[in-house]
Amino acid sequence: MQSENNKPIVLELLEKGDIENLEEQLENWLPQELAELCSELSSTEQAIVFNVIDREQAYQTFEELEFSIQVDLLEELRFRQVQLILNDMSPDNRTAFLEELEPERLNKLLKLLTQKERRVALSLLGYPEDSIGRLMTPDYVAVNQEWTVKQIIDYIRSHGENSETLDVIYIVDEKGYLVDDIRIGDLLLAEDDIPVKEILDGKYISLLVTDDEEVAVKIFKKSNRVALPVANAGGLLLGIITVDDILELAQDENTEDIQKIGAVEALDEPYMDVGLAQMLRKRAPWLIILFIGEMFTASAMSFFENEIDKAVVLALFIPLIVSSGGNSGSQASTLIIRALALGEITVMDWWRIIRKEIVTGLYLGLILGIIGFARVTTWHFFTDIYGPHWLLIAITIGIAVFSVVLWGTIMGSMMPLFLKKLGLDPATSSAPFIATMVDVTGLVIYFSFASMLLKGTLL
Repeated sequence: MQSENNKPIVLELLEKGDIENLEEQLENWLPQELAELCSELSSTEQAIVFNVIDREQAYQTFEELEFSIQVDLLEELRFRQVQLILNDMSPDNRTAFLEELEPERLNKLLKLLTQKERRVALSLLGYPEDSIGRLMTPDYVAVNQEWTVKQIIDYIRSHGENSETLDVIYIVDEKGYLVDDIRIGDLLLAEDDIPVKEILDGKYISLLVTDDEEVAVKIFKKSNRVALPVANAGGLLLGIITVDDILELAQDENTEDIQKIGAVEALDEPYMDVGLAQMLRKRAPWLIILFIGEMFTASAMSFFENEIDKAVVLALFIPLIVSSGGNSGSQASTLIIRALALGEITVMDWWRIIRKEIVTGLYLGLILGIIGFARVTTWHFFTDIYGPHWLLIAITIGIAVFSVVLWGTIMGSMMPLFLKKLGLDPATSSAPFIATMVDVTGLVIYFSFASMLLKGTLL
């Protein structure tokens, strides 16, 4: 990449303050490359870079920056530069930036927008948080269904410059209600004098402006479109949402789910930008809950104190038993959470899922149970640690491991579905949470079998 080769030169020119040569060096840099460069510079140096790049580079580069860098940079730029950047930004990216600001700063920046752009910004900010309305852009091409192909192509040439995409053209009636959409390729191949309504097929997909963002992600995956129209409940076309916004949204959602699976409340900023106090608020509550949960493990062990006193050898296998159940539960919950996120399954599939997981758990439990049994049996031939009742101990371990793995698999698969049914985020049933629950119940299962199988011998 040219930017990588020229970066040392650019850094040297910045240090020297050689503005003329710096402008020449940055002339052909892409916005993504400029954003990467700015992330390594101080706010003052970033402002120098924005002073030398052209207007188009400036707003496109600003859109690529992290939110914290954007906020600091605005403090360094001249008033006119800030005004141009905010007005030039695409409405969806500007909305994403403005909604993160505190009210005082938001009101200050809204005053810098032109009357038209302020109206657009306030309209988008007025939609519910996490709704499609916050992501859509009003920059699209919509034409009347009565127009001919030639009229539409002429209109695109005159008004399509600022459109977010020209791959798809939206067809509306006289009142602006969505009728259909058509690919630009189909228009170019059609006869000039044919009314566009004669080549429409009525097979379009639209989003409701109040739909949740997750709905948009799922529909984009199924529809294979570069953009989709957004309408209100009555069918009035309000804007479009493009695939680049959906890809970014999907990445954010995946990151949030992964963080929750790790028993961390979702971070709102990049890891390195999160302060100590915020990091503690995100992580401490879950650790406290898990710690309290593990206290029940200690309580369960104290309940079986007599059994442990009589057969200390049983205590040797506690880590083996509880980890087997926790691992199987974590496996199942992770698979179900991901399948829910991808739309492969729904809560209504619970019966099919539990049947599948019971069979899987039986086989997994059998495999690990046999290994546990073989472990005790093998050790018996090399040491007398298990005494004369080694076979009963081996059977106890084998059955306990089998049962705990089966139980962990069932718990891990059903908990995400239960939370989803309650309207909660399935990712909340994180691997550590499932593991903690199975630890407690696993001990009860283990010592219950030990009490039955070893009664009259070790116990």
